[in-house]
Amino acid sequence: MHTLFQLDSHAVHVGDLSLTAADWLRERNYSQVFVIADENTHRHCLPLFLAKMADGPSPFAVCPLPLPAGEAHKTLATCERLWQSMLEARLDRRALVVNLGGGVVGDLGGFCAATWKRGVDFVQVPTTLLAMTDAAIGGKLGIDFQGVKNAVGVFQNPAAVFVDTHFLQTLPEHELRSGLAEVIKHALIGDPALLHFIENSHNLVQQDSVLPAFWHELLCASIAVKARIVTEDPHERGLRMLLNYGHTVGHAVESYFLKTPFPLAHGEAVALGMICESWLARTVIPDGHNRLARTLGVVSGIFLHQPVPEAAFAEIWDTMQQDKKNAASLVRAAVPTGEPFGMQILELTEQAVKDSLLFYNELG
Repeated sequence: MHTLFQLDSHAVHVGDLSLTAADWLRERNYSQVFVIADENTHRHCLPLFLAKMADGPSPFAVCPLPLPAGEAHKTLATCERLWQSMLEARLDRRALVVNLGGGVVGDLGGFCAATWKRGVDFVQVPTTLLAMTDAAIGGKLGIDFQGVKNAVGVFQNPAAVFVDTHFLQTLPEHELRSGLAEVIKHALIGDPALLHFIENSHNLVQQDSVLPAFWHELLCASIAVKARIVTEDPHERGLRMLLNYGHTVGHAVESYFLKTPFPLAHGEAVALGMICESWLARTVIPDGHNRLARTLGVVSGIFLHQPVPEAAFAEIWDTMQQDKKNAASLVRAAVPTGEPFGMQILELTEQAVKDSLLFYNELG
């Protein structure tokens, strides 16, 4: 089973790597193929990747030092370590970088590839549900800086994206749960049928009870929403801001918890952010209270409640003032309206954000 999404400058392939990436590579003449993985994907995903690519061009050069895993390591220091490995591997401008991993590997590896010798080709091979449906698609690359998520980065599309659902079998339940946040986001943004399906499904994160064909269908529905938006607005000057739904509040909350002994997964933070931003929009968008109720219903059915300490509210607001969507010192959030791909920009105040977090806390 192979589904192809053709974006402006590259394609997203959903299917078995042995039938997609191997053929794609054979048609090209790269001087080297340099595979980047973190500690987790090096152990759990690299053997599967190499087995599927056995009939592809060889040899593959694997980054000798796997990247440390986790958002806490998406930093300039890790970039320096990766650039050093590229230097020692003598990567020239005709090399290809393969980012094998979740959102952190894709963001950081893509950023390093886009800046190495003024840019070498790279492909994304996402291994998490979150990366498959969102992070690997659209050409946003970057690292965190001084506690601000994705503060340093570039727009640079990959040469291709290869999504293989077999990698989902390597994930624990909490990683599948985190990835579903982006699927829910896309459903709320632009696919009422997908939203209805999620609302009426059970055991979405219990992979043993779900067939590969199910994941293929779910991913394709979610990817279709993102592919349409990034094709229409590749540099986030309009509609693409809608993909940040849940992220204005969510990123700031994620940054706060990242410094605690109990960090939130990205998807958990986005789920929290969607609830807060839907609450903020309840009186602004058409049928806002019903949208809030549906968001609460679908998010609460999948994610555990994680209260946010009131003592952190001021710090969270301070972090939100660094959000990329801000303009003229105004903190802004993009939320979906009642129509597919409809968008409303909210201008937020500190008190309104605090009230939304209090509303979220009271849900528990």
